[in-house]
Amino acid sequence: MSHFDHLDLDGRALTLLLAVAETGSVTRAAERLGTTQSAVSHGLDKLRAITGDALFVRSGRGIVATAQAGVLVQRARLLLEELRAFSQVAGFHPARLAGPLTVAANDLQRDLLLPPLLRRLRAQAPALTLRVIPAGAPQPALLRDGVCELLVTPRPPEGGDIVHKRLFEDRYVVFFDPAQRAAPSGRADWLAAEHVTVRYEDGRGLDIDAVFAARGLQRFIVATVPGFAGIAALLRGGPWLATLPSRLGSGVLRGLAQAPVPVATPPMPMYLVWHRRHHEDPAHRWLRGELEAVAAQALTPAA
Repeated sequence: MSHFDHLDLDGRALTLLLAVAETGSVTRAAERLGTTQSAVSHGLDKLRAITGDALFVRSGRGIVATAQAGVLVQRARLLLEELRAFSQVAGFHPARLAGPLTVAANDLQRDLLLPPLLRRLRAQAPALTLRVIPAGAPQPALLRDGVCELLVTPRPPEGGDIVHKRLFEDRYVVFFDPAQRAAPSGRADWLAAEHVTVRYEDGRGLDIDAVFAARGLQRFIVATVPGFAGIAALLRGGPWLATLPSRLGSGVLRGLAQAPVPVATPPMPMYLVWHRRHHEDPAHRWLRGELEAVAAQALTPAA
């Protein structure tokens, strides 16, 4: 690797590197950055000259980062965060924020919180954009490596450098297609029914399913999907049940019937999670406050 002259780098070069790495395409990176493909290609050539590495190689119809580029991408995220914080030392105002804000969230919190959050951000910080990625079963690396600035999840990852705050609680209900069956009449009817549920790609299931298993409540699971968004299509037209958080009924499970769960269930908490390095950053505090305000408004019953 050639001598790496840090003076040849700037925030635009780092942003370009991230865009190519995250989209896997020069074309899509250009679209995200609002520039031309030739400008992105020229920027990559400059980065290759600086680093002495190919950075990206072809894989199928796209491109993937080399091992060295993977390391540089992680460092680039952190450096861009530091540059953003540096620019705000003289005083923070939302209108000065620019670039993407990345939030990791799954179906429930994505549909409930992020549409109103985007409206608030665009009104106050018109140069700020929102990028949403799936949280899955979140790991600390999401925050430690700068993959996202904020995480919304019922399962905060553990770590002394990870900070979380409870946003709200939800309750569990039974979803079903009322055209195909009635609500379960009691515990025995609920247990005798066939069920569908969520199992993430890493093999982890829902917390409520683990609670039922620990209590010896054996349900016959006829299908699993890797996210809440796949549940509705399975329930419609069939006699199956799904025991899930109630607020999905205003999002991906809208139009399906709900009934109380005929056994005791714990509440489902939802947390806002961030890395400790952002804790005192004024822009990040503002962003957290906006998301908390959105959560409070979303949970206020309609008049």
